[in-house]
Amino acid sequence: MTIKLPMLNADAKPDAEEPSRRGFLVNYPHFRHWRPEAATAFAEPKPLNVYVHVPYCVQRCAYCFYKVTTLGDNRKAQIDRYVDALCTEIERVSERFHLREQPVETIYFGGGTPTLLSKDNLSRVFDTLHRCLNIAEPEITVEAEPVTLIQTKADHLQSLGVSRISMGIQSFKDEIVSQTGRVDTEAHMLRAIEIAMGTGAAVNIDLMSGLAGETDETWDYSVTRAIESGVHSLTVYKTEIYPNSSYYAGIKRNTLLLPTDDDELRYTKHAIERFEAAGYEAVNFFTFVKHKSYMQRHATNSWRGGEIYGFGVSAFGMMHGTTLQNSSEIGRYIDHIEAGELPLARGYQLSARERMTRDLALGIKLLRFDRVEFRRRYGYDVMDVCGPTISALAEEGYVELLDDTLAMTRKGMLWGDYVGHNIVAAMEG
Repeated sequence: MTIKLPMLNADAKPDAEEPSRRGFLVNYPHFRHWRPEAATAFAEPKPLNVYVHVPYCVQRCAYCFYKVTTLGDNRKAQIDRYVDALCTEIERVSERFHLREQPVETIYFGGGTPTLLSKDNLSRVFDTLHRCLNIAEPEITVEAEPVTLIQTKADHLQSLGVSRISMGIQSFKDEIVSQTGRVDTEAHMLRAIEIAMGTGAAVNIDLMSGLAGETDETWDYSVTRAIESGVHSLTVYKTEIYPNSSYYAGIKRNTLLLPTDDDELRYTKHAIERFEAAGYEAVNFFTFVKHKSYMQRHATNSWRGGEIYGFGVSAFGMMHGTTLQNSSEIGRYIDHIEAGELPLARGYQLSARERMTRDLALGIKLLRFDRVEFRRRYGYDVMDVCGPTISALAEEGYVELLDDTLAMTRKGMLWGDYVGHNIVAAMEG
């Protein structure tokens, strides 16, 4: 008697009508989908973007809600101790998480005011970064405040290889600036821009719409002066009010009146039209550059899902799909470091759906979102995961759906993160 054995085929589909014991499930997805390029990509270290937080400022601006402290509350020894802790954190984290294996694409010094650090302290931080990380020729950005960017400090930044300087101008009208609590004047600002341009670095300046005292005339003056400065990049931020700011306290006491949302919308539209007429091109909904080569790579890499590690008090980033943030109190941050610990205070591991949401909601900030890359990365099109919302946004004129791209329209630019907020709400619903 001959016994006929069933042929085992891992690709065979079970009978739709009758139960079957055939086919051993080895893995998923099936091996036929596996490709050599996926193994190669896994073996290659991912590029790293580095953020360094410097929490010191000359004064606290009335609109500021960031984790900063003023020089009046700190002595040189306290700042030196913070820099000691910062350098130790870089050393400890780079060894613990093998960061030296990842090529550094960008380094961003934010704050606070990084240019308040002494030349010695700046050198110490740069030396530590070069010693502990894989640094070749990254984009290196340093935020500066006009009154702190003197010629000797700018020369030192140039010697350290800083390739981008970003200055918070906010307004060129002295009467507007004085109401924010800043000590800058238009003369300080123009001189600082001249000094920054002289270093050979790409220079960005920030303006803020909606400051106290702003009018159509004062706003046009600032926009005009910004264009005349000839800087490589111009940014316009909307004034945001948070409970830990002086602006918030003034509004609660009915002692402060700010421009309305309609005013700010009008200011933003005016700035966009003036910038474009002057030859500046939009690279996101609030930044305009003379050429796309001046686009800030640090934020761009973050919005595209790149790896970022944040050093310093309250600094945050994302590594391997997990968000991480350091302690937000300077004393606690230093205590952790001096106790031989990492200063990490909290984090969150994103699910696959949350990563899709993050990539889409943040990626659209760059005005043109790559649908092809999204499909390659996740196996779904944006319309598969968020179709009804995107269709509604397109009907309302905020986005345009193209074959390979989801593009933000001029109306979408004017409304800032409205598109992103709608995407998040739809994906979380």
